[in-house]
Amino acid sequence: MAKGMREIKRQIKSKQNMKQITKAMELVAASKLRRAQESAEAARPYADKIKEVIGSIAAGTKGVQHPMLQAREIRKTAYLVITSDRGLAGGYNANVLRKLVATIRENHRSEDEYSVFVIGRKGRDFLRQRKIPIVEEVTGLSDSPKFSDIKAIASSVVSKFEDGTYDRLYLLYNQFVNALTQIPVMKQLLPLADMEQTGAVANYEYEPSPEGVLDVLLPRYAETLIFSSLLEGKASEFGARMTAMGSATKNATKMINNLTLVYNRARQAAITQEIAEIVSGANAQQ
Repeated sequence: MAKGMREIKRQIKSKQNMKQITKAMELVAASKLRRAQESAEAARPYADKIKEVIGSIAAGTKGVQHPMLQAREIRKTAYLVITSDRGLAGGYNANVLRKLVATIRENHRSEDEYSVFVIGRKGRDFLRQRKIPIVEEVTGLSDSPKFSDIKAIASSVVSKFEDGTYDRLYLLYNQFVNALTQIPVMKQLLPLADMEQTGAVANYEYEPSPEGVLDVLLPRYAETLIFSSLLEGKASEFGARMTAMGSATKNATKMINNLTLVYNRARQAAITQEIAEIVSGANAQQ
């Protein structure tokens, strides 16, 4: 009995240590979530302004055309998937990767019809295990990534669409709703859609020409959308991790309570047995 009680006590101590770790991780994730949300919100005005100028050019200049705005026959598709470098975030990575695999299986017959670019160690490892070829990867991003961190991969995938290597580019990431809800989405990035100007058209003067401005703005806009999605993915990651660690802390508390109840019952049974032995010994001596 004493040996069983010692084992229960050891399990209680182990669960208490785990609870301290998960609670600390929950608080850290909550702190990082606030910063990630602020970064994602701060990036939106820049992208919105570029879209406004592009829409103004499209609405105010007749006959303006650009490869990044025009749909073409789809021969090869590129996917850029955004995941995290670390786990312990619930279904954050699994959901978006499952969506990618399902899309590939549904729409492509061979590896010649698609290419995959990946941000995040979890996504890279997942794709390698399933023998899905990766064109380019970025790992080891900080919790507060900068545009320069993903500039190379963003520029590469956009330029490959411009030169005709790919005919369509999709972006897969987790859309942040709140700390409890993150939705895996697949969004068509290129060719750019919904660039029509709504409302009044601003009277801009373009130098050297509207087409020249588009040549600069459209790639920058596409790269900005990738970075904005990364920031939103970071917010989703911390929200998912905070929720997962919160659930782990609650589960640890329940296990501690159950083990404590078992320990108390065992202790009570041991005391009762000792009392019974003492009484039996006393009666035997009479």
